[in-house]
Amino acid sequence: MATETDKRYFIDSENLSEAALKKKHELENNPASRTNHMEYMDGMERIKSDIMDKVLSEVKSYDYNSYTAMDVQRALQKDHCTIEDFKALLSPAAAPFLEKMANKARLETQKHFGNTVYLFTPLYIANYCENYCVYCGFNCYNDIRRMKLNMEQVEHEMKVIADSGMEEILLLTGESHSMSDIKYIGEACKIARKYFRMVGIEIYPVNTEDYKYLHECGVDYVTVFQETYNSDRYEELHLLGHKRIYPYRFEAQERALKAGMRGVAGSALLGLSDFRKDALASALHMYFLQRKYPQAEISLSCPRLRPIINNEAINPLDVHEKELCQVLCAYRIFLPFCGITVSSRESKAFRDGIVKIAATKISAGVSTGIGDHESKYTGKESENAEGDEQFEISDTRSFNTMYDDMSKEGLQPVLNDYLYV
Repeated sequence: MATETDKRYFIDSENLSEAALKKKHELENNPASRTNHMEYMDGMERIKSDIMDKVLSEVKSYDYNSYTAMDVQRALQKDHCTIEDFKALLSPAAAPFLEKMANKARLETQKHFGNTVYLFTPLYIANYCENYCVYCGFNCYNDIRRMKLNMEQVEHEMKVIADSGMEEILLLTGESHSMSDIKYIGEACKIARKYFRMVGIEIYPVNTEDYKYLHECGVDYVTVFQETYNSDRYEELHLLGHKRIYPYRFEAQERALKAGMRGVAGSALLGLSDFRKDALASALHMYFLQRKYPQAEISLSCPRLRPIINNEAINPLDVHEKELCQVLCAYRIFLPFCGITVSSRESKAFRDGIVKIAATKISAGVSTGIGDHESKYTGKESENAEGDEQFEISDTRSFNTMYDDMSKEGLQPVLNDYLYV
């Protein structure tokens, strides 16, 4: 049964058909009608890995209220940040030391990344979804305009983006195996490789063989958001579909690395659960992956909840910009070599500031809708029909404006730093 706190996440029932409304109520109010979220579905690959157990064990024992100002000061004085130090930096006791954390994070960022900031843009090619995730605009019970680009439309969108000068693209779909199958995604990736030096994907988790196929199609890195590492909260928020299976999603990055991907990224969606524990889990997930696969490029994102169509009330609860800054500074101090991405969910002012402190990568020219890049990039009416967006963005700057703004801030915008030989 949804609690009063949870109800703010649920979509407006007035936008559902009678059949969908009946199924939605059954899923929400009758836990026995739901699939066990910790049991793999048929066809889901199981791998031998202890990373999930390590992460969840650390999170379970994390009592952030037990840390003191002395613990935080001790962590800031060290040259090497341990897991215990990282826990202190995420705790409420670290809030008065945010300026010192920012200074230390800035030094680490400059030491390992100089004054560079990487730019990329996401391209949503389909918004069909078979999951019921109550906070997401794409969820299967949300009444939005659905669309899937054909390959001609995909290429048109990519050419428009590439003509702006962008060299890295992130391809996204809704999580629908039937409407956006692996072959469809693979063909889109082959087209992307024609236009871009770096190609990433953010799609539904797949088995190792499918990741291997997508890598052969040109994919360099894979991003998967765990959303929340709290398995009980995860069960409450993911009521239907393959995404409901917690361990299969958790192991997605490792399957991608086993398939030969050069890099992986991950995160929780801050605001779905206790953000301090989710931040701890996110960083430790990447930390243990890095130790097991030292050749891999590891990145962290830090998305917060944003409003969606039919639910403007969605918000990131107690994760304000100050708390987000604390998380990002702690990430940088704990994982100095890790890439950190701050998306257009955040405001212009916040992103302009955080790239000088901890973040190394930001998106530009962003649309979370389907088929509308021509109008956003050129001002011309798009030749494609348009599908609704996944969530509202905050920073709407174009690629050219973002590039100029970063240059004016004394940063060096980087479009690509990898050459195939």
